[in-house]
Amino acid sequence: MEKIRCYSELVLLPTFEERFQYLRLDGVVGQETFGFDRYMNQYFYRSKEWRRVRDIVIARDAGCDLGIPGHEIFGRVLIHHMNPIRPEDIRSRSDILLNPEYLIATVHETHQAIHYGDETLLITAPIPRERNDTCPWKH
Repeated sequence: MEKIRCYSELVLLPTFEERFQYLRLDGVVGQETFGFDRYMNQYFYRSKEWRRVRDIVIARDAGCDLGIPGHEIFGRVLIHHMNPIRPEDIRSRSDILLNPEYLIATVHETHQAIHYGDETLLITAPIPRERNDTCPWKH
């Protein structure tokens, strides 16, 4: 059985990289998840109950990617289910569906990297610039 990931464990990890490693799923692009039940997934993400818990998670994580200060999200915020959901979870309103303990705020690139285990998708910090660093003849 797969280990259940939770926010209480995640916040004990101090760095973005450690949190990413804790969450990564190593999925496969094109692997079917909901298939013909995709309508359930889409209906759920438009529900009032989802929007309410989504706002709670964004506030709890202070609008930061994986809840890490310094990784503020300035664009669209995604809420990642730390444990993959299945159609049965939506039908039964499983605890992992709407419990903030199993959700984390993220950006699209980080979300994709988590699902497909590809660190190259992660947003990296800008390289600090120095005077004349692009002019080798001025060193």
